[in-house]
Amino acid sequence: MSRRLIRILVILSVLSMIGILAVQAVWVRKAYALRDRQFRQSAFIALQEVADEVARMNRITQTKYDVTQLSADYFIVNTEAPIDPVTLEHLIQVSMRKHILITDFEYGIYNCESDRMVYGAYVGTSAARMPVRSTLPKFDRFTYYFVIRFPQQAIFAVGQLEGWLWSTGAVVLLVLVFGYNLSVVLQQRRLTEVQQDFINNITHELQTPVSTIRIAADVLAQDNIRHQPDRWRQYTRILNEESQRLQRQINNVLQLSQSQHTGFTLSRTDVDVHELLTSTATTVGDSVHLDLQATNAHLKADRYHLENVLNNLIDNALKYRKTSPDAPPPEVWLRTRPVNGQLEWSVEDNGIGIAPEHRKAIFKQFFRVPTGKVHDTKGFGLGLYYVQQVVRAHGWKISLESQLGQGSKFTICAPLFSTSKMT
Repeated sequence: MSRRLIRILVILSVLSMIGILAVQAVWVRKAYALRDRQFRQSAFIALQEVADEVARMNRITQTKYDVTQLSADYFIVNTEAPIDPVTLEHLIQVSMRKHILITDFEYGIYNCESDRMVYGAYVGTSAARMPVRSTLPKFDRFTYYFVIRFPQQAIFAVGQLEGWLWSTGAVVLLVLVFGYNLSVVLQQRRLTEVQQDFINNITHELQTPVSTIRIAADVLAQDNIRHQPDRWRQYTRILNEESQRLQRQINNVLQLSQSQHTGFTLSRTDVDVHELLTSTATTVGDSVHLDLQATNAHLKADRYHLENVLNNLIDNALKYRKTSPDAPPPEVWLRTRPVNGQLEWSVEDNGIGIAPEHRKAIFKQFFRVPTGKVHDTKGFGLGLYYVQQVVRAHGWKISLESQLGQGSKFTICAPLFSTSKMT
C-alpha cells in the first residue's frame, strides 16, 4: 500500500471521526433544547393549575393565562387575591409532582401593602425548606401574585438526557479506541519502514568490508604474493582495517541492543576531557581544531562510552561535509568552556547542516536525514541515537544548533568532577 493511499485513508478516517462527534454533539444539543422546552411548558401548565386552584379557593374568576415567564427558569403567577404561604407551597409541590417536575424551586409572595416580597423559601427535592437564597424582584403588572424560580432547571434538563449522555460516551469511547488503533497501525507501519531501511543499510554496510576482506584473502592466498612483500603488507593492512571496521559495526549494533534491554552499564572514573579531546584531535588529523577555554575539564564518566560519543560526533561531522567543487575542506572544532559551575564541551563543523524539520528526529533510532534515493553517506542511523543514550545514562544534557548549509554544533553540558562526591 502506497504512502499516498495511506495518507488519504488517514485523512478520511480523521474526518469521519470528527463528523461522528459533530453529529452527536448536534443531536445532543437538539435533545437538550427539546427537554428544556418541555420543562418550561410543563412548568407553565403546572403553575397555571396552581393559579386556577387558588382562584377556586377564593371564589374568583381568573383570566385565561395567569402565568408570565420572564426567563427560562423564572415565572410570575397572578392570583388576584392574597394566599396563605403554606397552602401555596403545598399546591406547588402537588402540581409539580403531577407533571413529574422533581427539582428544587424557590418562591416568594408579593405583599401590596408593604410593596415588597415578604415571604420566600427554597424547597429542595428532599422536601427540605430553607430561607430564600436570592432577592426575588417585584413585578408591577399584578397586585397579588407570587414568583417562582427553578435554580436547578438546567441540571434537571441534563438529567433527562441520560440515554443521550450514555450514547455520547459510547461514541466518544469508540472514537478514542479507533483513534488509538489507527495510531498504533501507523506507528507499526513506521517501525516496519524503519526496520526495512535499517536492514537495507546494514546489508549494504556489511557487504563492503566483507567483499574487501574476501578479495584481500584471495590475493593473500596466491603463491606469488610471498615474493612481493610490499603488496603482501598492503593487503594485510587492508584485511586488518576492514576486519576492524566490520567489528566496530557489529559492536555498535550489539551495544545498542544490549542497552535497550539492560541499560548502559557505566564504569565511572575521573576523565580529563581536555586530554581526551587533544588525543582524538591528534589521531584524526589537521581537520580537527581545539578551542579549550575551561580551566577544569574533569568529569566523572565512563571513558569508553565517552570516547565513542566523541568519535561518533567527529565521524558525522566529517562524513556530512559539503561536496561542491568550490566547498572548503571539512573542519571540526572541539571546544570547552565553563558554564555555571559545569563543563560545556561541543563538536562543531562547517558541513551541510540539518534542516529544521529534521532536527527533532535526528536522535531517533535508525533515523537518517533523507537525501533522496541516493545514499552516498554510509551509516546505520545509530550514531546519534547512541550518543543521546550515553548522555542520558550519565545524566547530562545535549543540544543541537544547526543551519542548513552552514554546519552543525552538538553541545554537551555535564557537571564537573568532584572528589568529594566520588563513590
